[in-house]
Amino acid sequence: MAGTGTPKKSSPIHQYATYTNLAFEMGAVIALGVFGGVKVDKWLDTSPLFTIVLSLAGIAISLYLMIRSSLKPQKKPKNEQKNTD
Repeated sequence: MAGTGTPKKSSPIHQYATYTNLAFEMGAVIALGVFGGVKVDKWLDTSPLFTIVLSLAGIAISLYLMIRSSLKPQKKPKNEQKNTD
């Protein structure tokens, strides 16, 4: 019966994939910050300065991305968007 007013919950697999993707994204951003900081430190011969600064920047950016994605309304899967009578 369409139009009962009770929204379907998204599947646990979809939720798991969403959070797994978020974890990999956060790890990649932080790793890029650390890697970039090490490279800049070697290039400018400034021991741990840019490694610390860019790793902290990577953490801040990843937290921003996490908060932004958690506040964004979730899209319904295509098979749930269609309302057939």
